[in-house]
Amino acid sequence: MRHSSDDLPIALYSAAQVRALDAALIAAGTPGLVLMQRAAHAIWRALRRSWPDAGAVTVVAGHGNNAGDGYLLAALALRGGWQVRVLAVAEPQRLQGDAALARDEAVAAGVEVIAWESGHEAQGVLVDALLGTGLAGAVREPYAAAIEWMNHSGHPVLAVDIPSGLCADTGQVLGVAVAAQLTVTLIGLKVGLFLGQALDHVGRLLFDDLQADAQIVANQPWAAQRLAGDVLPHLPARPPTAHKGQLGHVLVVGGDHGTGGAALLSAQSALRSGAGMVSLATRGEHLGAAQARLPEVMSLAVASANQLHGLGGKITVWVVGPGLGQNAWARSLISAAAASPAAQVWDADALNLLAAGAVSIAPGSVITPHPGEAARLLGISNQALQADRPAAARALAQRYQVVCVLKGAGTLIADPAGHLLVCDSGDPVMAGAGLGDVLAGLIGALIAQGCTPWQAASLGVWLHAGAGEYLAGKGNGLAASDLCDAIRHLLQERAACRK
Repeated sequence: MRHSSDDLPIALYSAAQVRALDAALIAAGTPGLVLMQRAAHAIWRALRRSWPDAGAVTVVAGHGNNAGDGYLLAALALRGGWQVRVLAVAEPQRLQGDAALARDEAVAAGVEVIAWESGHEAQGVLVDALLGTGLAGAVREPYAAAIEWMNHSGHPVLAVDIPSGLCADTGQVLGVAVAAQLTVTLIGLKVGLFLGQALDHVGRLLFDDLQADAQIVANQPWAAQRLAGDVLPHLPARPPTAHKGQLGHVLVVGGDHGTGGAALLSAQSALRSGAGMVSLATRGEHLGAAQARLPEVMSLAVASANQLHGLGGKITVWVVGPGLGQNAWARSLISAAAASPAAQVWDADALNLLAAGAVSIAPGSVITPHPGEAARLLGISNQALQADRPAAARALAQRYQVVCVLKGAGTLIADPAGHLLVCDSGDPVMAGAGLGDVLAGLIGALIAQGCTPWQAASLGVWLHAGAGEYLAGKGNGLAASDLCDAIRHLLQERAACRK
């Protein structure tokens, strides 16, 4: 489920980049303790708004700056009349610098600090102030036990900056991680909050920049951007004299024996996404269904690549792979696509053939792998790929010199230069067959209408996810073809049809 809102910043940072930003703010004259106090106030505001009647808070504290935020929050809550205590998983004496000053302030204010034990009874809202963004390896004891205790307490949990146990760079769970209902992240958005397993742990996400100097923030590098707002392109509005020849010709190639539906979905998507003309090259057995279901699509029964060569000069974009298979027929058809100078969008079995070395892809194309296909393309395990999805997306874009759309929880878009976009919209209702086929056809249609591969990939992913999010309100049982009309409406909002 989507856990962010459109008022979040666009820039996403690695843990190291956030630490550098924090250091830059301190060097520019904002003391670290002041930043910590601002963080505590931000967390306290969020806590009161989310659970105004809780009346009690238990801070579970570690030994870093994350704990310092928690100690100062405890002092604020006590002054606000709430029942408060800090359960110290690490010895409070281990705290240093600003975190130690924060601990001393909390103790002076009368906050009760006791050593954490698994037998403690939880009180009120639990505040996860354990580990923060500095975690590098698997969570060790007693922190792992404290995280499990919070997760099984039955009490709501607010995570400070990032749920403890999550990798701030990749979103992977490092052994065990807090499952928070609310995360208040600070100074800069961490890219890992939007990826993979993080989506099951972050809950609702709030952001506070701690009144950071905008110029200092602007001068700091970032790791990625959210797929929203200013990064989204617009299709040019059509003049009154527009005709189909100006809006591109998409050729969908796929649909082996028994898998014709995938190719039909891509063709339907391309048609509904505004391509001027759409053709479908598929097995003869699917021709009747194609003509009955999509009479606007020019469907062709093909037995070999020879039947496609005559189309080459008429095609703007090839969408290759949905239901294609990997047999001799598939290899023949994909060879015709690879030989064409037209733009290419490769999905599904086209990527499996690429991974097998059966064909090469032209630089500047778009590939849309799911994690299994991406792992095969890189020659690594699925587990290794999921452990660092940003690195995998960039590696694919660089290896093949293409725009890579790495699908999954937190879909990523990467180009050979290392630029990275993260999609933080969509809904679990989209976990079903055929939605990737719709995405491939959509991206092809956007290229046909004048978008660059990068623009088509970013706008296509955003439209696809937004359509799924909209349709989620109708309940489970989403069919891939349901997306096509929703995408059409969203596309009209994003780029009005007429000037």
